[in-house]
Amino acid sequence: MVILAVLLMALLTGSLVYCVLAIVAAYRYRQSGAPLLQTFPPVTVMRPLSGAADNTEANLRSVFRQDYPDFEVLLSVHEKTDPAAAVAERVMADFPNVPSRLIVAGVSPLPNAKVWSLRALWPEARHENIVMADSDIRWESDCLRVVISELSQPEVALVTCPYRAAGGPSLWSRVESLGLNTDFLAGMLTQRMLNGMDFAIGCTIATRHSELESIGGLEHLQRYLAEDFMMGNLMRERGRKVVLSRSVIEHHTGNDRFLNNWKHRLRWARSTRRSRRMGYIGELFTKPTALALLLWIAAPWAFGFVLLALLLRAGVAWATAVQILDDPLIRRYWWLLPLEDVSGFLTWVLGFFGKRITWRGRKLVVARDGSFEL
Repeated sequence: MVILAVLLMALLTGSLVYCVLAIVAAYRYRQSGAPLLQTFPPVTVMRPLSGAADNTEANLRSVFRQDYPDFEVLLSVHEKTDPAAAVAERVMADFPNVPSRLIVAGVSPLPNAKVWSLRALWPEARHENIVMADSDIRWESDCLRVVISELSQPEVALVTCPYRAAGGPSLWSRVESLGLNTDFLAGMLTQRMLNGMDFAIGCTIATRHSELESIGGLEHLQRYLAEDFMMGNLMRERGRKVVLSRSVIEHHTGNDRFLNNWKHRLRWARSTRRSRRMGYIGELFTKPTALALLLWIAAPWAFGFVLLALLLRAGVAWATAVQILDDPLIRRYWWLLPLEDVSGFLTWVLGFFGKRITWRGRKLVVARDGSFEL
């Protein structure tokens, strides 16, 4: 038990250092930003749609309401009978001054149906500047102005947006959203401060037609589960710069119950482990609550150390979810954060086992580089 306590103490010390770094990283992020352009280039927004959830229409309207002088909106569905098609037609009719088209992409033969839909939109894009967005996100009216201003900086090839997860009414949806608004953002900000951004998150990505073609285009990315991560990673490998935007978007995570929520999180854990093996192992240091509880069990005399860990964990949550995201969820359900911390730790552990996932009804094997093996 003494050896175990010493080991846990060492791991928790590393986790405390991480917490301090995350708080500093959040502060530095708040001081960053690019000045808005005086003249804005034209932009093509590409947004795949699938199904019509309660927030689909409101999310889509946020795209058409952008305070931007010249942009077009390209939408796609897999089949004309998709309920999202009727939503798209209704919204396009309400905004006749915004050039827009709805493309029927066909049923995807690929596991990554999102990239299949984007490929259908790609030839239709009229502009060099491209902004890709998921259907479950909602933009502020100045989103395009901010991300295009950031994309216009020297050497910048891609801009990726942080998001505020808006959970549904189910317990596990709220728990997952708390983790995304604290742990996920904190890790991203720390990576940004220490090593720069070498990945992207797909809720909203701004890039250029030429930049995406230089890494093999969408055809190359379609074989990955995390095509957004690979997009940023490949551009960074080319010596180009990836920027984390100051535009925070709202991401509606759905309302899954426990089993579906757990399967979803385990799928991403296994994918992340295969895509970033060393980074995945290092995620242990982002879990101070779990390490503190294990240390308390092994060495009750270390309660003061445990309390310090919990206080710093709370500091990270405040610096990210409150100071950056202005998240109403953390203010109402902060008491669920320990549950998220423990469930996140267990999912991380289970992510080391197995390489098979089920995604959109397909049974897949995740290869060592994060691509699919059918």
